[in-house]
Amino acid sequence: MPQRPYVPTETVPRLRVGFLLARRFTLTAFANFVDTLRLAADEGDRSRQIHCSWTVMSATGRPVIASCGVSLAPDAGFLDPRGFHYIVVVGGLLHGGDQIDAATANYLRRVAEAGTPLIGVCTGSFILTRLGLLKGRKVCVSWYHRNDYIEEFGGAPIADRLYVIDFDRITCSGGAGVVDLAAALVEKHVGAQAATKSLNVLLLDGKRAADAVQPTPHVAPPASDARVRRAVLAMEQAMAEPASIAAIADQLGLSERQLDRLFRADLNASPAEVYRGMRLDYGRWLIANSRRSISEIATLAGFADGAHFARAYRTRFGAAPASLRRAGGAAVDGPAERRLYGTAGATE
Repeated sequence: MPQRPYVPTETVPRLRVGFLLARRFTLTAFANFVDTLRLAADEGDRSRQIHCSWTVMSATGRPVIASCGVSLAPDAGFLDPRGFHYIVVVGGLLHGGDQIDAATANYLRRVAEAGTPLIGVCTGSFILTRLGLLKGRKVCVSWYHRNDYIEEFGGAPIADRLYVIDFDRITCSGGAGVVDLAAALVEKHVGAQAATKSLNVLLLDGKRAADAVQPTPHVAPPASDARVRRAVLAMEQAMAEPASIAAIADQLGLSERQLDRLFRADLNASPAEVYRGMRLDYGRWLIANSRRSISEIATLAGFADGAHFARAYRTRFGAAPASLRRAGGAAVDGPAERRLYGTAGATE
């Protein structure tokens, strides 16, 4: 007996998303968002835009080139923003010239005036900030671009969460966190079952919460005590301008002595020793994974100057910082868990 063709019961998708792609946009951020919508939009893997729809818009209609070199053709020019639940700005390379043109900037201002929520993913938050569209709002960025944001705009963005929702502004750190954000929006507008289906097909165990901690260069040691983990996270988010141990303890509602006891019991080192070791590991990671000068890296790792950093670095690693770069930057991705923090000393 022949099957009857499937006839959608919805005429208007329950979740409608418009995309604006920056020049040299991050393909992963865009693909993660769209694929989460695609898998929630239809039965099975048929990809029809029934429950969700998505449209890539541009001022010119010409293909947009991603940071990896892949080009993507837009679907339409600028449409009425009131026809979308969200407009997503997908950022990309920060240092490759202007990320968007004047027409796109004007359209984003129209979106804001229309009251349609704006989402900045990856460095899309930089674009929205430059346009003044995140003024007075919480801004979430990747830990990798935290210092870039501070250097350009000042202030302290949130760099320890996957994404932040501040009324009609949403900012997302990018990467795999885009899936979690997209799944949350699917759950809100389409339903939990659709969101779970997307995550399952993407081979993910479940949706992480917005305030789930961003993965970092793994400079933090594994801690079993929740209070120590929170203290280590506070340290990780204050590398360039190290917070005092007293301030971190106070943030956790503990005395310095209590925090010291917890660290020694859990990590066999004092908070100051752990903090200093993390900063040196972060500096080593930057040497291997960036083109910044040693003096810049010293500043980013919270040291007074390059000479101070070099002395501490040699004590910890047995070689000068420049030796790693001369060697071609050997893989440095998780040193913290393999070394004892107490060996480098705690004093500045």
